[in-house]
Amino acid sequence: MIASGPELRRQASEAIAAGQHALAETLLRRLAESEPDDVPVRMELAGAILRQGRMREATRHLLEAVPCLPNHAELIARLAWQLALQGEAPGARACLAHLARAPNPPSHVLVEQAHLHWMLGDIEAAAGSIERANALGLDGPGEYYLRGMLLQFTGRLDEAEAVLTGLLERWPGHADAVVILANLRRQTVDDNLLDRIDRWRARLGSPSDSRGRFALAEYDSARFKVHDDLGQYGPAWAALERCNAVMRELHPYDGDDELATVEALEQAADRLGPVPPEQLPQAGAPAPLFIVGLPRSGSTLLDHMLSAHPEIVSAGEISDFQRQLHWVADVAQAGHRSLRAVMQRMPSLDLPLVGRRYLERTAWRAAGARYFIDKLPINVRLVPFIRRALPRARIIHIVRPPMDVCYSNLKVMFGSASPYCYDMQAMAHYHGLYRRIVERWRQLDADAMLEVAYEDLVTDPEATLARVLDHCGLSMDIRCLHPEANRGAVATPSSAQVREPLHRRALEQWRRYESQLEPLRRALGSAGG
Repeated sequence: MIASGPELRRQASEAIAAGQHALAETLLRRLAESEPDDVPVRMELAGAILRQGRMREATRHLLEAVPCLPNHAELIARLAWQLALQGEAPGARACLAHLARAPNPPSHVLVEQAHLHWMLGDIEAAAGSIERANALGLDGPGEYYLRGMLLQFTGRLDEAEAVLTGLLERWPGHADAVVILANLRRQTVDDNLLDRIDRWRARLGSPSDSRGRFALAEYDSARFKVHDDLGQYGPAWAALERCNAVMRELHPYDGDDELATVEALEQAADRLGPVPPEQLPQAGAPAPLFIVGLPRSGSTLLDHMLSAHPEIVSAGEISDFQRQLHWVADVAQAGHRSLRAVMQRMPSLDLPLVGRRYLERTAWRAAGARYFIDKLPINVRLVPFIRRALPRARIIHIVRPPMDVCYSNLKVMFGSASPYCYDMQAMAHYHGLYRRIVERWRQLDADAMLEVAYEDLVTDPEATLARVLDHCGLSMDIRCLHPEANRGAVATPSSAQVREPLHRRALEQWRRYESQLEPLRRALGSAGG
């Protein structure tokens, strides 16, 4: 007896819930054959395939669902999210175009559009959608937070402050907002957040669940920023220690995993051999301009200064290169483990195909300019592979003194994304691996990256930027020296700071906590930092 459609769906759902992904795939394939235009079935089939590690086929099923989309906002948004996560920006944008055809969309549809535009890095479009939604009425903390964040990214800092303050008055548990709020401006004795932070924090009580404890860590992160601005370094450090102690427990650093990944990258790059002459940088447009290094090295400032040039636009922090690397290797993305699996397939991996797919899916970001900036610091680990996949690319490596950059990572709340930055020993270990891999890339290809020092950028910006622009075949433009005049969106934690005129305040900030950071200094020395 052949199972009916509803029975197949039930069996597939049970298989998925039980982690039986191969069985779920078999059942969903039967459903897809009988109902080829059923978008949810295509999406569930793609998910079952992806969970078995096969990225190419999963992506194909998602793309085949796009022409079949019904006029159902939530379903369109779900498909767009999945496409974006697999590096299929054109497909996600097609979903957005479909969603935009809805006449007089309600607030929740506009919020979905804003989320998707933000996911794709189109911050201006996201901000436009959330403002239209706001005019119709926002009704939840997530929507208020998205609006506040987008106001921050687009430089409307006073409005962002009002929105985020209102959010926390109603929903103090939405503590992501307090971190942004503290970083919107320098806090002063006469005007600071301390009393409000204490009041909002008190309303949370003493939660024991991980979500509640994470919120408490975020409040301490904000409290550190305020005390630090006020020069109250004792209370500041105490708050930072409380924050990082919670984050270490919630997101422990796995040094062995990091080391195994670095070793896999080195071995894969060794198997590639020297860069052939035909794969050296070539002329052509649009071309990616990668900015790489450690987080908190000044990459956002460099991005904001360069994107003031009429021939350069910023695409922000996009993950497209790694996604295309995984697609060509047919390995579903799953953290370090999957990246190591990709590296095992070198040198047989078709890197020129990676480059072609990357450009096909990102060229729209250039908007007619000669270069678009891909500013994802972690791409420093992929330099040899970028070099071969994208001969027209330029790679800028921004560097900062070890104590400066490590302290700057330790003091910033990165959530679960960077577990190394909540412990001094972990931070030193991670920095040592970064230094190791950069030195290895220099040995393999001395011309792969143009190195730029953060100190040079803020103390001698004209000469430093002239050197970068010359490397790109461009002439100096005076607008690059005035980041405060660049109205472009900036979607990083540094978005408020880079809208200021150039300053040197960030140089050697770690000396405020020199005694407390002595374990870090010693650990960096032992790690070769």
